[in-house]
Amino acid sequence: MISGSGHAAGERAVAGADLDGLAALVDRLDAVALLAIVFTLGRHGLTGAHDLDEVYAATKVAPRHRRIVRRWLRALLAQDLATVEDGRYRLRRPVTAAEVERARAELDTAARGLEHGAGLARFFQLSVSYLPELLRDEVSLQALLFADADLDVADDVYQRNVASRYANAAAADVVASLARPGLRVLEIGAGVGGTSAVVLPALAAHRPDYLFTDVSRFFLSSAKERFAAYDWVRYGLFDVNGDFAAQGHAPESFDVVLAANVLHNARHATEALAGLRKLIAPGGALVFVDTTVEHHQLMTSMQFLMSPPATDPDADFADFRRGTDRIFPSREEWLDSLQAAGFRAGCLPPPGHPLGRIGQYLFVGRV
Repeated sequence: MISGSGHAAGERAVAGADLDGLAALVDRLDAVALLAIVFTLGRHGLTGAHDLDEVYAATKVAPRHRRIVRRWLRALLAQDLATVEDGRYRLRRPVTAAEVERARAELDTAARGLEHGAGLARFFQLSVSYLPELLRDEVSLQALLFADADLDVADDVYQRNVASRYANAAAADVVASLARPGLRVLEIGAGVGGTSAVVLPALAAHRPDYLFTDVSRFFLSSAKERFAAYDWVRYGLFDVNGDFAAQGHAPESFDVVLAANVLHNARHATEALAGLRKLIAPGGALVFVDTTVEHHQLMTSMQFLMSPPATDPDADFADFRRGTDRIFPSREEWLDSLQAAGFRAGCLPPPGHPLGRIGQYLFVGRV
């Protein structure tokens, strides 16, 4: 389904990285996150047996973030760090501030091994430090991630680390393989342009009609500056949960739809994919990168970006994730959804690859 050159391009992008050590590093990040979660709950007096409402009250969690607390409790149960009986949760043991500090010091080592960059390691440490304030919505994760309008840490998240380097290089290779005169590309949820920065150079010789979009104008002005050399790129808004026709996009108006770390935001995965398929002309493709694993580390950082708005705190997905508090479809669920939407589907890295432990995949659906 995906040409071997896509995987080869991804492998070249991570040449020299210690892929065999990835699992241990991911486990270390997750272990630090779990300790921080236990410490955060314990410092709010949750040392006995408490039901969910009592946990909400003690942490003063904002209603829109309550599902994060529920994810925390499920993770603690799965890792035998908590018990539940008659709907009342109990931590198995307290975690001290000293333990958390020692664990936070390990974040630098783990992040360097995953080639996240020093900025991202500091961001992880900062988000762990601000967990009570993040829960209460007194501090936003955006403020930590984009401090002083600096996009450098976001580039660590979406471009520089080993998993993103592989996925972006493979995506660029796949998109370039579809290039021809008059190529029309729609990139949705382009954000800081971490994937764009790799795909655009691969298409430069073809000068396609390339529409860079995001749901918010926040990123568009910085993207115009960052990609000014590519004068064939246009910029606009696009909402994956909106009516595509009402947003000005006719059926079969693109040859490639590209997305990175955004499609998990679709309220109904299969319906969104089916809508995107209608936008793609015969012979074209949907090319997207997404995370497929609910890592504990994400529960103490990036998932605060994914809570519903304060105006609709109980908003939920309408697909197989409804009522589960999950955000990310699994690899198999994405492949099944692509096929149900009418695509011929495949993904990278291949089964058994060390990068699979991180859980970030490139999916390709052909029309």
